[in-house]
Amino acid sequence: MKRILVLLCIGITGYHAQAQQKAPAYPLITHDPYFSVWSNTDALNQSATVHWTGAQQALSGLVKVDGVTYRVLGAPDDGAETGIVPAEQTDVAVHATQTVYQFRCGQVALTLTFTSPLLVRDLMLMSRPVSYISYCVHATDDRQHAVEVYFGASTDLAVNGPSQPVTTKQFTSGQLSLLKAGTVLQPVLQKKGDDLRIDWGYLYVGVPLSAKATQYISSPVEAVQRFAHKKASPVKGDRHQVLSTSVSLGMVGTAPKEQLFLIGYDDLYAIQYFNTNLKAWWKDTPAATIENALNTALKDYASVQQQCEAFDRELRTDAIAAGGEQYAALCELAYRQSVAAHKLVRGPKGELLFLSKENFSNGCINTVDVTYPSAPLFLLYNPDLLKGMMTGIFEYSESGRYTKPFAAHDLGTYPLANGQVYGEDMPVEESGNMLILAGAIAVVEGNAGYAKAHWKTLTTWADYLLQAGFDPANQLCTDDFAGHLARNANLSLKAIMGIKSYAMLAGMLGETATATRYNDQARDMAKRWLDLAADGDHYTLAFGKPGTWSQKYNMVWDKVLDYHLFPKAVYSKEISYYLGKQQPFGLPLDSRKTYTKSDWIMWTAVLGDDMAPFVQPLYKYITETPTRVPLSDWHESVDGKKVGFQARSVVGGYFMKMLDVKLHKGK
Repeated sequence: MKRILVLLCIGITGYHAQAQQKAPAYPLITHDPYFSVWSNTDALNQSATVHWTGAQQALSGLVKVDGVTYRVLGAPDDGAETGIVPAEQTDVAVHATQTVYQFRCGQVALTLTFTSPLLVRDLMLMSRPVSYISYCVHATDDRQHAVEVYFGASTDLAVNGPSQPVTTKQFTSGQLSLLKAGTVLQPVLQKKGDDLRIDWGYLYVGVPLSAKATQYISSPVEAVQRFAHKKASPVKGDRHQVLSTSVSLGMVGTAPKEQLFLIGYDDLYAIQYFNTNLKAWWKDTPAATIENALNTALKDYASVQQQCEAFDRELRTDAIAAGGEQYAALCELAYRQSVAAHKLVRGPKGELLFLSKENFSNGCINTVDVTYPSAPLFLLYNPDLLKGMMTGIFEYSESGRYTKPFAAHDLGTYPLANGQVYGEDMPVEESGNMLILAGAIAVVEGNAGYAKAHWKTLTTWADYLLQAGFDPANQLCTDDFAGHLARNANLSLKAIMGIKSYAMLAGMLGETATATRYNDQARDMAKRWLDLAADGDHYTLAFGKPGTWSQKYNMVWDKVLDYHLFPKAVYSKEISYYLGKQQPFGLPLDSRKTYTKSDWIMWTAVLGDDMAPFVQPLYKYITETPTRVPLSDWHESVDGKKVGFQARSVVGGYFMKMLDVKLHKGK
């Protein structure tokens, strides 16, 4: 194992030697809406790490070189920092599955790598709630240096609020020495809502037994003092506890040495689905315990790390080819955030369910108009996960629980998926979304098998769009924060694309007459749309509203799925108009306000021939926004400040250009 770790360490150091990259926040531990830890400052040792909601969930890291202790991870604690030096951070790079920091600790260089192996083509690995933290050190001079490393995780990772009492334990399992923490009361699936952390299940920190590590549980001040000074003063009344692990690496020269730590979370039960409590996907057998998962993660470390680096390179290379270096940076930052805003579980019949949380928008679970913008990432890498977002919505209608002739908005409030809670329906929006995505899955997979299994439901929704979709009534769309809008031209496009998708699916299923009928309807609607939305050099926000405009992001499917309902000149006219409306941090959503949605900008950009004019302001946004939170998809185009939302899955929409390129390769 040690030889493998050293080889990996050398590989990591070489691969990640890139210029510093700035982000609004840096993903460290990313698994699901509850197990999600970020750093909100450019220097990792400048601030306490936080849950995506902003609540403190402190991780801490120290490196001792020749008796001098350097802080590399987490905020300084005034009560314990005497004699501790902040390490100089020389680089940070965000990749699809890894965030990698470089530090100088005296004459020793440290590469600190956080790997959450969210490889969406391997569902068991993706679901396994274990991240790797790797400390890789080598001397920068020709001398040998005595090196020790420390990693700590606060028990705050296992509570909703700091007043909740916790219980802790130290033990060994297999090849690991483990620390464990969880709340005393264990209220499994007892809370629902948005600004919440998990307070059931257990946090684990592991280190290989071969490391001969020292593990202890204490207050934060005691933990630091014990590592730095080999003595500690008890701190009375401090409810915070830290799961602490320190390891001596002995004498270190120019040959790298690596120390691996594992951090995992066992949520026991993950989701309640129509009053049935479900376990995470990885818990497929009685033998699938967290202790076994942690030991498997240790055993698989070398191969997982190689898979992650290969995927990171693949994603980056493909993104650069599709849209350039700045586009690639957007996709790399979005990847883990999008995947980790979901939970992968097994349904009551063993079906795959991949359920999103509307982070800081309303806390809903499995919202259809969150699935819709997220879809490009999953269509690109694993459409089974997109089916997992849609299946629960189909089951909701097909079970008779939901009886309306259009698609539901959501399945509840995370983590309780017991039925729609949103107070107002979005009939055209959600029905169009489901039909378009069913069509996109069929194109990607080359067959309409998934649509066939839900054909009766899709037919009901398509018929609804025929009746009510073309000239929508005064109803909400996914941009509901902008308020109601009658005769919404972009929502009309969604209905047209939904009907065309249904026609295509009917053709794939051999229903020729149905295909012809709906195809004719879609073409007729498209012609009428051009007349009703025309406003000289562009198309309006709403029918009958000259002087208005909006991003027609729903039109992107006409190009990506080769529907050819609209001439290319229509795309070109809109793109030309948008270029005159650009602001420093992006293209506004429409003529009503200066705020924008970055996911929709990335869809709109695909209608043009050149991504750069749309990507550059968004790159400026992610590198210069003053709002230091996990990427917000709703921001001001004038000053780059967050308006609302953060850490949401919808940034998976950034991958639309990559999907377009993939579907048209060789054509």
